[in-house]
Amino acid sequence: MIRIALIPGDGIGPEVIAEGRRVIESAVQAGLADVHLEEFPHGAEHYLGTGVTLDDETFVRLRDEFEAILLGAVGDARVPDNRHARDILLGLRFRLDLFINFRPARLRLAELSPLKGARAGCPDIDVFRENTEGFYTGSGGILRPGTPMEVATSESFATRYGVERIVRASFEHARTRSRPRVTLADKANAVPHVYGLWRRVFQEVAAEYPDVESEMGYVDAIAMQLVREPGRFSVIVTENLLGDILSDLLAELSGGMGLAPSANLNPGRHALYEPVHGSAPDIAGTGRANPVATVLCVALLFRNEGADAAADRIERAVDESLAAGIRTPDAGGAATTEEVGRWIAEQVLDG
Repeated sequence: MIRIALIPGDGIGPEVIAEGRRVIESAVQAGLADVHLEEFPHGAEHYLGTGVTLDDETFVRLRDEFEAILLGAVGDARVPDNRHARDILLGLRFRLDLFINFRPARLRLAELSPLKGARAGCPDIDVFRENTEGFYTGSGGILRPGTPMEVATSESFATRYGVERIVRASFEHARTRSRPRVTLADKANAVPHVYGLWRRVFQEVAAEYPDVESEMGYVDAIAMQLVREPGRFSVIVTENLLGDILSDLLAELSGGMGLAPSANLNPGRHALYEPVHGSAPDIAGTGRANPVATVLCVALLFRNEGADAAADRIERAVDESLAAGIRTPDAGGAATTEEVGRWIAEQVLDG
């Protein structure tokens, strides 16, 4: 049995999680997976009502009682400092040591890409973004705030342990792809210390995988190449900040943020899945939120838990919905969030 914790969160989160749940239940009803679901209230509404972001008791339950967490979105203007979002999302990433932010980018329908001459299946790139180091640790500070002499510093750091484990994970993953190739994206020419460590470790690990092509490139050049020639890439591994930027670029090249899933992983231990579009409060309650990113998170979840038949059927249903024009407005359609989710769930159930 796969035990899944649902955290709908804020904004459009509850709407897309409802459709993700519908698809999960269809897969169970079709006999493709055995699942236990439990929903947690944590988000802005819960924080504003109780003063609790993510309590230790809930964290322990999420850590010990569930194979996976499916998170809708966190972020609400009523919490200006986003404390609840930081404690829930970043707290789970760091406390569960989810060192891989896995961002697959695959163009499922050619017309959804802004690229001239785009074809389905290109891009088809998996980004391995280091998730626990870099600039996003909050290291740094401010001196003399509010004065003409104010100084602000933000510090990025990398450890050999942290770099090696994600680089190795990217090479292991590349072996499963039809084109086993890993590209390191960095900025070693301008930031030699942190990215110099990345380059040394990358070359050491690459030597252990002679069956996998490897290359290193500067992130600005890689960003240009992703637009000009995305088909040359297979797996990209990079640090936290650069990975955040490149994976969002790839999401847009692949049809938009409404189609972009992600997984935060510590393989064999913990996993948190989230659509990357954010809470989008401006469209909450309008029925315009695209549930496909969440549905594709469900497919990732099932695949990582060994339920490949469920994952395959869900991905096929997503492709069929896009081809049939059952899409929300961001993807060029006129369907509502619920209509898209229900259509995909029915395809999953009917096979």
